[in-house]
Amino acid sequence: DRLAGGERGRLETSDCESLGSASGSEGGECGSLKGWRVDEDPWAEGVAVLCQAPAALGRAPLGSKRCSRLLMPAQLQAQVRAELLRLACSEPCGLRGALLDLCVEHGKACHAVGHIAADPAVVPTFQLTLVLRLDSRLWPKIQGLFTSGPAFAPLKLSTGFRVMKKKLYSSEQLLIEEC
Repeated sequence: DRLAGGERGRLETSDCESLGSASGSEGGECGSLKGWRVDEDPWAEGVAVLCQAPAALGRAPLGSKRCSRLLMPAQLQAQVRAELLRLACSEPCGLRGALLDLCVEHGKACHAVGHIAADPAVVPTFQLTLVLRLDSRLWPKIQGLFTSGPAFAPLKLSTGFRVMKKKLYSSEQLLIEEC
């Protein structure tokens, strides 16, 4: 199964071409990022992208009929931010040129829970698929509680994850990193 949708054509240029629209994060702690120049600060790029993740994780469709609220531990946020910045450092636009697909492994299935354009004003140059995992330390013992509980029962994510990187302007092989 493709997690990211259809194929994208080869970009004519690898520079950061603007689409002509500016956007920022909405509300919450991330609202203060609207004035930041993330193109000048790689750490800020990682923060800006990760600030969009909780909205996608807030109502994650992990089953055919129900959604769950996924809790992202601070340690996981730090690890993901560092890995995303590392993978973006060789890209023409840095993290601003990323399309980020958020997925969660649930049992043997992988569920797409969100899609984030790091900077909607920049033509994407690469795609990252971030596959998060549910915390399995307590999961088998309490799995039944969640299947019969409220529709938005919070589930904690593990600190382990996998990232797949695909350059949209190149025919290079897919890069998969396990963390």
